[in-house]
Amino acid sequence: MSDIDFVQLWVDGSDKDWQIEKGKYIPGYNADASAMRYRSWDNLQYWFRGIEKYAPWVRKIHLVTPGHFPKWLNKNHEKLNCINQNEFLKKEHIPVFNSNAVEINLHRIRSLADKFVLFCDDMFITNKVKETDFFKNNLPCDQAIMNNFVPLGLFSYIDFNNVLTINKHFNKKKVIKNNLLKWYNPIYGTQNISNILFYPWKAFSRFVYPHLPLPYLKKTFQEVWEVEEQLLDKTSQNRFRAREDVSHLLFRYWKFMKGEFCPSSVLGKKFDIFKNGNLNTQIYKAIVKQKYKMICVNEFEDDIDFDTEKQKLNKAFETIFPEKSSFEI
Repeated sequence: MSDIDFVQLWVDGSDKDWQIEKGKYIPGYNADASAMRYRSWDNLQYWFRGIEKYAPWVRKIHLVTPGHFPKWLNKNHEKLNCINQNEFLKKEHIPVFNSNAVEINLHRIRSLADKFVLFCDDMFITNKVKETDFFKNNLPCDQAIMNNFVPLGLFSYIDFNNVLTINKHFNKKKVIKNNLLKWYNPIYGTQNISNILFYPWKAFSRFVYPHLPLPYLKKTFQEVWEVEEQLLDKTSQNRFRAREDVSHLLFRYWKFMKGEFCPSSVLGKKFDIFKNGNLNTQIYKAIVKQKYKMICVNEFEDDIDFDTEKQKLNKAFETIFPEKSSFEI
C-alpha cells in the first residue's frame, strides 16, 4: 500500500446553515468573499470515481470541510477521513471561510501522511496516474519555472507575499547554484528558456503554477511555520481571502529553495470556463477523450451561464465515470 495521502477541501455553498454562519461576518477591505468562491458544481463524486479507478494506490483521502458532507458520501469507507476544519484550526481562528487559512494548516491533521497531494475541488484525475507521478525518491515531483509578475487581481497580491517571504530567507544565486540541474533540466523542455531569462534578476519573482494537484512533504509545512509563525498566523486569522494573505504556494516555493523536489513534466492541463459557451467546448472534449491524466476546470468569470455549463461539465464526467465508486452510498 502506498504511503501517499490525498487532501481535498470542499464547501457546499448552498448549505443554509453555512450561509447563515458566513453572513454573520463582513469581509474587510480588499477581501474576497464572492459567491464564485463557494459555488458548488455538484461533481465531487466524479473526483472520487477518478481516484478509485486511476489512483487506487492512495493510502488515505482526507476530505476537509466546514462540517457538512455530501449526502451520498460513504463516510465509513476505510480509506476516507472526513474531517471538520475546526478540528485542526486554532479556536481563535474559527469560523473561517478562507481557503488559504485552511490550507496552510493542513499539517495539523493528525493522521496525515508525511507525503500528501493537495487538490482543489476543480481538479480531477481523468486517466491513470502512478505514485511516481507525484513522488520520486521520497521527494515531490514539480517544476521550478521562474516567471514574471502579472497583475491578475487578488491572487497576484497573495503570490507576491509568498515570493517576498522567500526572498527574505534565501539568496537566489546560491539556491540555483546548489541545485543547478533542478533549475535547468531537460524535462522542462522550452520552459528552461524562462529560467535562463530570469536568472540575472537579483531576486526571485513569480513561479509558473500549473493549477494542478500539488505534492507536498508535511515537514515543509512544519519548517516554514517554525520560522514564519507570525506571518502564517496572520493569514489564519483572516476569515476571508485578503491581500495580506500567503497561500500554500509558499510551501511549494520553499521546497524549491531547499532543493527538496524532483524535476518533472506537467501531467495535466488547466482550462478556464468562460461566459462565451463556445469557448468551453474544448474542455468537455478533453474530458470525454481523457486526453490528460489530470485536469483543472477553473471558473474564470463570475457571470458565466452557470447552470448550462455545470450540466455540460458533469455530463462529460458522467461519460467517463458512469458507475458509482465505493465512496458513494
